[in-house]
Amino acid sequence: MAGFRIPPEETELFHHQRSSAGPPSTTTNDLVSDDDRSVAADSWSIKSDYGSTLDDDQRHADAAEALASAANFPPASDDNSDKEDTDGDGIASMLGLQSYWDSAYTDELANFREHGHAGEVWFGTDVMQVVASWTKSLCINISKGCIPNHSDDAKHVRGEEDDKYLSGWSTLDVGTGNGLLLHALAKQGFSDLTGVDYSEGAIELAKRLADRDGFSHIKFLVDDVLETKLEQQFKLVVDKGTLDAIGLHPDGTIKRVMYWESVSKLVAPGGLLVITSCNHTKDELVQEVENFNQRKSNTFHYLNHVRSYPTFVFGGVVGSRVATVAFLRN
Repeated sequence: MAGFRIPPEETELFHHQRSSAGPPSTTTNDLVSDDDRSVAADSWSIKSDYGSTLDDDQRHADAAEALASAANFPPASDDNSDKEDTDGDGIASMLGLQSYWDSAYTDELANFREHGHAGEVWFGTDVMQVVASWTKSLCINISKGCIPNHSDDAKHVRGEEDDKYLSGWSTLDVGTGNGLLLHALAKQGFSDLTGVDYSEGAIELAKRLADRDGFSHIKFLVDDVLETKLEQQFKLVVDKGTLDAIGLHPDGTIKRVMYWESVSKLVAPGGLLVITSCNHTKDELVQEVENFNQRKSNTFHYLNHVRSYPTFVFGGVVGSRVATVAFLRN
């Protein structure tokens, strides 16, 4: 992710207002400090490690057909190129384009070489730590046969056998960016870790940071989740902002269908998909999964979500700026 400054008026966006808010003006040449970057990442609601530009005509057509049969969505653009037009909802943005992230990571790498800065901590360090610790608890509980119900938060008391349970959780981070979420998961005890991103610059930065910070065992690969070349399935797939950015592509509606098609093949049966989003509420993510299940015979079902994020009331509705939701692969 590139370092960019965020206008202060964009700091409090609510999930239900996302269609009226667009991305801030950005410049990838404005290199800033780690502190400024963390503030920026925590204040703008579109923070992502990933976007995608898939040009496979057949898969594009298949997704369009699936959309047409599932719901009344706006038609896809005939042009799949990296363009910055906004769609009818005004939510498409350059943050959904690979060209943006390639340029962004060029600046991130320059900043790392010159100053040693790791780059953005998307959604903020606190959210990243919550995601890592909550996911660990959920995985250990599942390994013990204690699957939480919808009203329980994932809680776990650390035990001597934690590492044994977590060693069986092969983990994939889609749209890994600088790979810092995988660092946090490694600190929690996960050991079989892989990060992918379609930006070569992101993967180069992630490898350098992992080597510097003592996480050289983490594997990083250039791969586009929408046309993944990975043949392995993973017991845990995590997504922190990737689905958000994919939805910001001018053809984001169709690309989101492609996302679910691809991710459903990457999560092993009985495995977990954990999505962290700043653009969608828990209920909206659950509804999107239910829409996918109607086409793919109940592939995922909702398991749990983080309840510890700060909440606020807007227009009489209680919500939070971030949602983390876990889905179990059937």
